[in-house]
Amino acid sequence: MEYTTLGRTGLKVSRLVLGTMNFGPRTSEEDADKIMDRARELGINFFDTANVYGRGPNLDSHAGWTEEIVGRWFAKGDGRRKSTVLATKVYNPMNDASYGPNDPAGISAYKIKRSLNDSLRRLQTDHVELLQMHHIDHHINWDEVLGAYQDVIAQGKVVYAGSSNFGVRHLAFAAAHAHERHFLGLVSEQHKYNLLTRLPELELLPTVKDLGMGLIIWSPLESGQLAENILHPTDPNGRRAEQSKHLSAARRDQLARSEKLCRELGETQSTVSLAWLLQNPVVTAPIIGPRTIEQLESAVHTLDVHLSADTLEELDNIFPPVGSAPEAYAW
Repeated sequence: MEYTTLGRTGLKVSRLVLGTMNFGPRTSEEDADKIMDRARELGINFFDTANVYGRGPNLDSHAGWTEEIVGRWFAKGDGRRKSTVLATKVYNPMNDASYGPNDPAGISAYKIKRSLNDSLRRLQTDHVELLQMHHIDHHINWDEVLGAYQDVIAQGKVVYAGSSNFGVRHLAFAAAHAHERHFLGLVSEQHKYNLLTRLPELELLPTVKDLGMGLIIWSPLESGQLAENILHPTDPNGRRAEQSKHLSAARRDQLARSEKLCRELGETQSTVSLAWLLQNPVVTAPIIGPRTIEQLESAVHTLDVHLSADTLEELDNIFPPVGSAPEAYAW
């Protein structure tokens, strides 16, 4: 396993993040435990979850289910919690009547502190290394939010503050207000970025780099479009088949060209897509969400793959970059 620091902090994290969103609704607790055990054996020390994960279409699903599964895994002991850099999130509604009118989406000081305490209970721990705001709150009061973070950090319940799905101006505002408060501020941003979603290159990636933030990538395979079998689904009734039906002709052509390139490299589409992210110096780590041990081990293989300059150029030909701002649109 390879490790890097999380942005400008001294915290060492694995170059792959174990995403837990499938635990509960799509992955049984027994299988989730096996995946977490194997991830630990492989050296993945960075786990990502959220207070809302576990919500699903059936009656047994509920927000918080995923954190409960992770918490019971920690409770098995043998150093599981001590060896894990744990990240969770706050923002979304929990459908919990006890929150009353404070349940809707947002990041008020009340929501941050209440949601954090509930997460700690479910996770069976007294702290998390990274507490991320799941989305921007457009009614945000930075003094309130950063003050709440300073409180929970001072209490030892949180080590670092992070964001997810923030715009560039939000990161800039947060950095400016944190500086005024003599506070470290946000150390990482979790964002959607992949070969099919390159818009973050315009402003977000340069800003994250300039602010010294870590960049954690969600949906590195564009919800499976950059995974193998999307053009040739093995299960005619599965999720891949449903996705495949709705691909445009232009997208099919892109994926077919990419599939051909991956065959020539002797690697899968998933591996090449993850390797492309890992070779970007701004990227800290992509989040992988394996539902099987085989998928987990396949993702770890990515760390052994180096893409040549010619391959990177060909990927740019297939999946064109958007350029940088303001040059891309100003002249």
